Amino acid sequence: MSIELRHLRCFLAIAEESSVTRAAARLHLTQPAVSRTLAALEKHLGTRLVDRSTHHLALTAQGHVFRDKAAAAVAAFDEALDPARLRHWPLRLGYAWSALGPYTTPLLRRWEREHPDTPLELLRIDDRTAGLTRGEVDAAVLRGPVDTPGLVTELLFTEPRIAAVTSDGPLAARATLTLADLTAGPVILNTVSGLTTLDLWPPSARPTTTLTVGNTDDWLTAIAAGRGTGVSVSSTAAMHPHPGVAYRPLSDAPPAQVVLAWRAGAGHPGIGQLGALAREVAAAQ
Repeated sequence: MSIELRHLRCFLAIAEESSVTRAAARLHLTQPAVSRTLAALEKHLGTRLVDRSTHHLALTAQGHVFRDKAAAAVAAFDEALDPARLRHWPLRLGYAWSALGPYTTPLLRRWEREHPDTPLELLRIDDRTAGLTRGEVDAAVLRGPVDTPGLVTELLFTEPRIAAVTSDGPLAARATLTLADLTAGPVILNTVSGLTTLDLWPPSARPTTTLTVGNTDDWLTAIAAGRGTGVSVSSTAAMHPHPGVAYRPLSDAPPAQVVLAWRAGAGHPGIGQLGALAREVAAAQ
């Protein structure tokens, strides 16, 4: 049996909707047709992609891996057949929350002047690789270590870390803070696209309580509500000002690496120029 694009689109709809019924409605197909398509795909791959044993449909470990591969394949197919991209091949740059911080606008302006035939599209995607592994972008600005297989990275610059605290709380009255100052209460971690983990603290002095969120907006809301504190990088203060959140320097936290990442063997021809220009803009500020 040959696998066609419709099999991949069907699986991605199921993965995104977490329901065969909703996927069928989205694809304008019957529920049995969607179930048969999924079963055919699983038979071809020789593995179960979807766990149907629980009340709520969920992807298996193999399903999570295959989702990224399928999304990248569908995105590449759709892009290849987009007539607009044959005339102007945009460079899609993903980011999770802060892009290039204060260097973002200068970079966009210089790129437009120096590369007018290659539009630079900046896309915020709340994902560990900012949509890179799913094929939604050509390159991504990422922070911290990148251990995803198949990705190539290039260091752009380093960035100091800061604490984010409730603006009317006692920590906001301090000019600077330390990592130890944040351990008395919950630390809020963005586990989907964020940079901070408990490994930032020494093993013997880690926060005893954490609260996890899935994106930057929820992270800011939780801190403003006084539910805990957070750690980020200096560009977050510039890109995400919030009346309920005060940003303070962290005197003992190591700087974070800001890297440009792309998929090995599938790079846009403008990625090298983008990396060089980003480093030049950062050095000039």
